Parts: sequence; C-alpha cells; structure tokens
Amino acid sequence: MNRHVVITGVGVVSPVGIGIEEYWRGLTGGRSGVGRISRYDASAFPVQIAAEVRGFMLADYTDAPGTFVASDGRSVPLDLRTQYALAAADMSVRDAGIEECGVWSDAHLYFGAGEGGNDLAMLSRIVTPASSRVDGCDVASLLARADARLFSVQDQLIEPTVPASLIARRYGIGGEVTTCLTACAASAQAIGEAMRRIQEGDCDLALAGGAHAMTTPLDVLGFAMLSALSCRNDAPARASRPFDRHRDGFVLGEGAGVLVLEESERARRRGARIYGELAGYGTANDAYRVTDMHPDARGAARAITSALADAGIDAEEIGYINAHGTSTVENDRAETLALHHVLGDAAREIPVSSTKSMTGHAVAAAGALELIAVLLALREQVMPPTINLETPDPECDLDYVPNRARAHEFTTALSNSFGFGGQNVALVVRQ
Repeated sequence: MNRHVVITGVGVVSPVGIGIEEYWRGLTGGRSGVGRISRYDASAFPVQIAAEVRGFMLADYTDAPGTFVASDGRSVPLDLRTQYALAAADMSVRDAGIEECGVWSDAHLYFGAGEGGNDLAMLSRIVTPASSRVDGCDVASLLARADARLFSVQDQLIEPTVPASLIARRYGIGGEVTTCLTACAASAQAIGEAMRRIQEGDCDLALAGGAHAMTTPLDVLGFAMLSALSCRNDAPARASRPFDRHRDGFVLGEGAGVLVLEESERARRRGARIYGELAGYGTANDAYRVTDMHPDARGAARAITSALADAGIDAEEIGYINAHGTSTVENDRAETLALHHVLGDAAREIPVSSTKSMTGHAVAAAGALELIAVLLALREQVMPPTINLETPDPECDLDYVPNRARAHEFTTALSNSFGFGGQNVALVVRQ
C-alpha cells in the first residue's frame, strides 16, 4: 500500500519560544534558553543551570484545565510536563484546522514521555521523618503523615502515560493510544510509529509528539551524579556547546512538541497547509551500555541507514541534518562517526546543526522539538545554527553551521534522536 504521510499541524512549547513563530525566531536568532534555575534554590547543587520554559501559563494557550479533579472533589495541579503537552497539542490541532472532536474518533495517538515532576519538598516532609528509625522506614508514620488520598492521586499523575491519556480524552481519540518510553528518542519514535500506522492503513489521522520537564531537583542531581551535565554555572548561555572541543556535558531542558500527521490525499482533499512529507523512519539499538552510545556508533548508523532506505533516497539527497548533538564528549564524537559511516564522502558536504545548543536537552520531548525545527527550516530554507561552537574538535569534523543561521536551499532533511538504553531513531522529511 503506497500511502504517503504529511504533517499539517505543529505546536511547540520550548525554552526559546512558545508557538512556532516565536520558537523559530529564537532558533534562527541563536537565542540560548539556558539560565540559572529559577524554580527552587539550587545554590548548593553541583549543577545550577537548566533550560526552563519561562513565562508559561497554560490558560494563555488552551482552555484545558490545569488541574485534575479527584473522586472526592479535590483538585490536584497537573505537573508542568502534562501542561506543556496539553498546550502543544491544542496549538497543533488549531494549526491543522481540525478542532472538531468528532473528527478524532478514529485517530491514533503516539506520545513520548517520561515521569512527571517530583515535588522534592513534599516527599521530604512525608518520607524523611518516617525513615529516621534505625531499623528502616516506619510505614505507619509514613501513612499517618501523608494525606493518603491526595498523595495517591499525585503519585498517579506523574505516570508517563498521563499526558497521552488526557490528550486522548480531550479530543475523543478512540484509536490506538500509546506512550513511548525510549528516553531521549521517545518522541521521535512516537512520530515514526504514527507514520507507520498511517502508511499501513490503520488510520488516516494521528497526533504524535512528546513532552518532558526533567528540571526538578531530583533530575538535576541524578544526572549531575552521572557526570553527564555541564557545570558552567557561571556562564549558563554558553554551557550547551555541541561539537565544540571544550564541551563538558549537556544541559537539561524541558518542553513539548506535537504534530498532526495525515494521509496525504486526505490532507489535500480538505485543502490543508502541508509542512512536509514524513518519508523515512529507522530505529535500532546499540545493545551496549545503558548510559553510553556504542563507541563505533553501530546503532545510530543502522538507524540512519534504515531511515534513508525507508525513504528510498541516497545520502547525496540529504540537504540538512538536525543532529542529536547533546554536547557530551561521547555523543558528539559517536554521532559524527555514524554520519561518516553512513553518508561517506557526502558527509562533509551536508550541513549539520544541533538546536540543543539553544534549547538544552528536553529528553523525551527532544525529538519532536527538533523535527519541528527541521520542518520550519524546510519552510523558510534557513538552517538554525549550533551556537557556542568556538573551538573545533578534530574528532568532530563536519559542517555544524556554527553560531549563525544560514540560508540554504534544500528539499530533504534528516533528524537524529539517540537515547539512554541504546535507543536510536532517525526520521527523514522532505518538501
């Protein structure tokens, strides 16, 4: 069955801009979304910076409620990850011009996510006094201190499946609703799987994307203990520096990206504005360490090769690559190696940039945010830059569009997403 898949709506919440036009201005202007953490006192942390979404109010972007009403009538606030997801979903649906709920009854939804934010203050109030006994946790004290009903609702609301469930309920999505839990590759995988369902005739319309907000104290401390994060606390805007010789780790970010995918003839019949065709999807695993890419980049290379074959194109047809480009020593070297392996001599001719240099690493939301950046680059024929690329690394020897956006005519692009656990996803889009 030769069914083509096009993208007809996008919505974005990011540290460099909310909404596609503000997001695009942030990217092409080389705006860094990284700053000192503002939501809690991180002054005693080894890492005190993150790419937070600032100035976000859910009511500015959607009429979806920002609370969940428990069975006893009490309201529990939704975590930021879920609020970002609802806002981006509404933006994408409005952008596509298909807001009628009945239209979505046979649609599918694939969404990349992780757990929602943990309230460190609440946990410490409840758990610390109950765990102070020498012989371990005092369960009776723990339950006595916790408001059991409210605590149980809050615990359920941080589950990875919550954003997709609330989006499905909002639009009456009655088809398959799946949450992808492949870490940094999650939303790219979600988009690829939604594409497959449309290609195979399982549905004609789908929502896909992802959301994450891993900027809480426990997240920052956890990644800091892995030595994965940049420690440039004194220069936040310069901390995320993919492919630079002096890179020292990634910066945690947050946000959401949601896309409307349609079977191409359906989209054309209704006169939809089309951003591009989703033409290729490849996925593979490193089968290596949980926290490191394989040094030979075998999983990444296999995913890219599969995506190009799926799209039916040769390496020379790729006009731009949005890299995973995390700003860690290992990832940037391995990704460069993968591109050399797959693209051969063409690798040096194809511009590559990492928008994580500006947005930070939004983890489960990263792939969707970056694919949206690629679609806007196709629309405008301009490539966003890799900012903070000041000192070339001999092991990273491609054209990374350093520091300034660049006008460039191209029709086909590649977007890479590589995640913890060895997950690798590559997506091909074209005009």
